[in-house]
Amino acid sequence: MSKSETTALTAAEIQKMLDASPFNLFLGLTVVSADPVKQEVTMRSAMRAEFERRPGSKQWHGGVIASVIDTVGDFAVGMMVGRGLPTVNFRVDYLKPAVDTALVAVSRVRRAGKSVGVADVDVFDEKGALLAIGRGTYSTLESK
Repeated sequence: MSKSETTALTAAEIQKMLDASPFNLFLGLTVVSADPVKQEVTMRSAMRAEFERRPGSKQWHGGVIASVIDTVGDFAVGMMVGRGLPTVNFRVDYLKPAVDTALVAVSRVRRAGKSVGVADVDVFDEKGALLAIGRGTYSTLESK
């Protein structure tokens, strides 16, 4: 299927792909919205004891936040090209601890090209405070 023939993934299709992955199920990601016109995907992940930095702290471990950023960025670009994609590179800047809150991650596609796609991800707490930002690069080349 060429890029011009690609149909953007729907929120339901993205959720189905997430639910097919044991790791993504562990993260508990749920698709809040998927808007191919805005090239934006929003997902939510609830806090669980397994995500804590220290037992009883209710503070998110940075590795879990990084995984959320990578996954939400991947599916934002993937929404535009019609499939999940392998990560080439990503980075994270932690701005504020995430404590006793769900995470809401909003990803905006910056590029969905023939070989790579780039997405920026903002991670918020449930009150709307910005906790972390990230950028991912994903391979959009089709496997043969």
